[in-house]
Order: sequence, then structure tokens, then C-alpha cells
Amino acid sequence: MLRYFAMRLLSGAGMLLALTLLIFILTRLTPGDPIDAYLDPNVPLSQEEVNALRTHLGLDRPLPEQYLAWLGEAARGNLGHSLQRFNETVTGLIAQRVGPTLLLMGSGIAISIILGVSTGVFTAVRRDTLPDFALSATALLGISSPAFLTALLGLYVASVRLKWAPSGGLLTPGAEFSAWDLLQHLLLPALLLSIGQAALIMRYMRASMLEVLNQDYVRTARAKGVREFQVVAKHALRNALLPVLTLIGSTIGLAIGGAIFIERVFNWPGMGLLLVSAVETRDYPVIMGATLVIGSCVIVVNILTDLSYALVDPRIKVG
Repeated sequence: MLRYFAMRLLSGAGMLLALTLLIFILTRLTPGDPIDAYLDPNVPLSQEEVNALRTHLGLDRPLPEQYLAWLGEAARGNLGHSLQRFNETVTGLIAQRVGPTLLLMGSGIAISIILGVSTGVFTAVRRDTLPDFALSATALLGISSPAFLTALLGLYVASVRLKWAPSGGLLTPGAEFSAWDLLQHLLLPALLLSIGQAALIMRYMRASMLEVLNQDYVRTARAKGVREFQVVAKHALRNALLPVLTLIGSTIGLAIGGAIFIERVFNWPGMGLLLVSAVETRDYPVIMGATLVIGSCVIVVNILTDLSYALVDPRIKVG
């Protein structure tokens, strides 16, 4: 088991290194000269001054040297300064936005797990009935709907037309902080964020439950007179959850992608909104830093998912 953990950590470190290289290459492949992002179009500079700025920023050095220099600073936690907010570091900006993003994603993932597992078990137990067909069709619609379309439709229907929830933001501007106000702003974007993940979890949970319910030990429990609720909850559910664990871990990456659209539509002050704003203003240090943090979180979650699966399933033998 320790060897397995060590191998997963090493592979995670390799993926993280590959991620840094990919971020650096993609940033350099963007159209235009990176130096243009540092120049104020209203302040004319001579070519000598532009060359001096390029030298000061290290942009005149070969690309491998630039990558190694950035990687070394990133390893020390120095992600540079924002080009649009000159007095703020990228690390500081990310630290301000991590909390709202974790709150939104944590709520969305929790909702998706609860809805997905419960409806998956229900449709498996009620197989080939009208509720099964209805929920399966709804899940297919949820999987097929892109995050930006779901966010826009949810905002229009729930906020604009029905006035059920605030149209955006983390809190009501100018109002005193309250948990109820925060919950009102959080519920709709978190629910919309969970739709795709909940539908996916439901489909996998239903298939896994149907397979387990046909096993011999489930039939034996029923033959012994064990109540159906106990058969489902005690004998079938625990074993059916094991294959879904990996899927739940992978939904973290989907939630991060969906959170970018949700935060943009609802003006939620998180990492997604920060990244989109940085792309619009060509704030390269923020783009690279935010992408590195988001990608690192996905890698860490996937590693933890693999380790937890190995721990909870005694049938897995590692060595």
C-alpha cells in the first residue's frame, strides 16, 4: 500500500510538472507580443525603452530559461504581480478568490452527490417504471446541457422571471452580512453547478446498483426474509458505491470547468471570474497563476480519489 501511495504521488508530481510546461507554452503561443501587455498605449515609448523593459522582464532570454525562471519562482510561491492591479500580487489575488470558489464548488458537489446517489438508487430499485423513465430522461438532458446554457436559463427563469433568488454576487451590496443572505445568493448557482454532475452520478449509480442487486448474496438476503430496505441500504448500496467513488472524484474537474461559467454569469467573486477577467485584459501572470492553481487542485483531488478507492475497497490488492 505504501508503495502504491508513493507511485501515485510521483505520478502526480510528473503531471504537475507537465502542467506547468503546458501553461507556459500555451501562454507563449497566444497571438501578439507578451511585452504589449506591459505597455500603456497612452504613453509612447521609444524602441530603446521597450527593449530595456523586455530585458528587465527577462523576455529577451531563450524560452527554456524563461520557463525555468518562472518555474523556480512558482515553486517558492511567487507567481508575480498582476498587470492590471499593479500593487497586488497574483498569490494575493488568488488567496482572495479561493474562499468563494471553494464555497460554491463544495456546495455544488455536495448537492450533486446527494441528488445523484439518491436518485440512482431510487431508479434502480424502481426499474422500468414511470419514475425511472422520467428521471433517466431528465438525467440525459442534464448531461447534454452545457454549463453556460444551464447557467443562463437558470438565471433568467429563477431570478429574472420568478424572482426566487438574487441575480448575482456573493452578498447584497451595502447590506449587513448574514448567513441567510449568503445562502440566498449561493443556492441557485450551486444548484445549477450540480446539475451536470448529479445527472452523471445518477446514471453510474443506477447501473452499479442494478448489477449489485442481481448478485447471489442479495438474493440470499431476500430469501432469508431480510426487509427490502435493509437489503438495499446494507447489502447493495455500500458495494454499489465503490465504482462511483472514482466518478465522484472526476466530477471535481467538471465542477471547476462549470464554475468558470457559473461565476461569470452570476458575477460570483471566485477563481473562475478572476481567470476570465485576466484573459479579457491579457493579464498573463494572473492567467498562468490561476491556471496553475486550478490544475494543481484537479491533480490533487484525482490522487486522493485513487487513494481513497484503494482504502475502502478490500478487493484491491496493491503491491
